Amino acid sequence: MARETQPPTSAELRPGPGFRILDEFERPTREAIDGVAEFAAADISDLMNRLYAVSSDIRPVTDRRLRLVGPALTVKVFPGDNLMVHKSLDIAHPGDVIVVDASSSTMNAVLGDVIATKARHRGVAGFVIDGLVRDIVGIRSLADFPVFARGITPIGPLHRGPGEINFPVSIGGIVVHPGDLVVAEEGGIVVVPCDSIADILAALRERAGAQEFYLSEVAAGRFSNTWVDEVLARNKIVTRVSTPDADAK
Repeated sequence: MARETQPPTSAELRPGPGFRILDEFERPTREAIDGVAEFAAADISDLMNRLYAVSSDIRPVTDRRLRLVGPALTVKVFPGDNLMVHKSLDIAHPGDVIVVDASSSTMNAVLGDVIATKARHRGVAGFVIDGLVRDIVGIRSLADFPVFARGITPIGPLHRGPGEINFPVSIGGIVVHPGDLVVAEEGGIVVVPCDSIADILAALRERAGAQEFYLSEVAAGRFSNTWVDEVLARNKIVTRVSTPDADAK
């Protein structure tokens, strides 16, 4: 009886969806990036109706004081493989945030100190990874290079593919396109779609004065919660006031 000596063709990698690279995309202007960088992730999230915040399971694994603001260079990898993460370093521009979709895998790391060191030399702003990292002592020794991930493992990646660079990815429940603006800090991660950056920045600046005044008043103890009663009244909710005599009956 003849025996099969070749692997099934279904195991072959082929060009196209799942194994492709775009080497360029449109990035927001430096002015827009610097403008958004003046605002906290929470304030940015509020103005996008709270729908573009990444899951808090992705958090800083380096110094929590480090902050990331920059255009997303997106990478999708097969869980446990980082071939395309390596390749992304040849495509990244200084200031890019490399966003890696590793399908939330908690098996192999897709980034270690070697890639982090190379990325820092290339001017990459940092990484946001929906997956794990390794060699955390080496990554932290870079001091000023922020990395956000789901966690840490000693298990290293493979380097085979497949994967994609600069196509839409999903991290922490949010779809990210190349050129979207990523803001990552200890308070969380938000993604501003590239076609909304100008509008969001204008709204942030417009609200800034009123917000600063309101917070200064609260800090001084000058505030009123009458607006809460107005909301309750609109919904026909009546507050029951208890008295000792009434409770005794």
